[in-house]
Amino acid sequence: MIRLALLRHGHTHWNRAGRIQGRSDIPLDDEARADLAAFALPAPWDHADLWSSPLMRAAETARIVSDREPQTAPALTEMFWGDWEGSHGLDLKADPNSGFRDIEQWGWDYRPPNGETPGEVWARISPWVASLQRDTVAVCHIGIMRMILARAYGWNFDGPAPFRIKRNRLFIVEIDGDTLTPLADPVRLTKRTAAV
Repeated sequence: MIRLALLRHGHTHWNRAGRIQGRSDIPLDDEARADLAAFALPAPWDHADLWSSPLMRAAETARIVSDREPQTAPALTEMFWGDWEGSHGLDLKADPNSGFRDIEQWGWDYRPPNGETPGEVWARISPWVASLQRDTVAVCHIGIMRMILARAYGWNFDGPAPFRIKRNRLFIVEIDGDTLTPLADPVRLTKRTAAV
């Protein structure tokens, strides 16, 4: 049995402004760097394999909380939002002609204009998940976490999600062949003790 712990990257100025990032390579903001510096991976996850998305916000989060360099996997890159990248989600939601849908109404085939469907995202993530040989931490994006947790929980983007992704927490999935089993309770990152 292999365990995969998923951690969402820290905030960027686009996150705080409600802009859709997708594959746009937006860095962490200074407040996020300062907040993350107060946290570390808890045992035994501090000795697990460490991977991240190649996007700056994820790789830097991984370095800050682990004090080491992650391996990067293109499969962990955020869902591509196509024409909507950089847009404000609330503006799209307010426009009845935009085609924007809340996640509870996506299904696996929902596609932003010129973007990826959840099904396509899962198709590129699943070989990476299947390749894991040891317990692994993956620092990635909310979209990637949603796809993996959706598979683990058997959720089809059809109603309220059975999980709520928060920052500074590890969301753990056990991998047994093709079967993903979620652990119900996320594990909080450890607060670093102040140097004396």
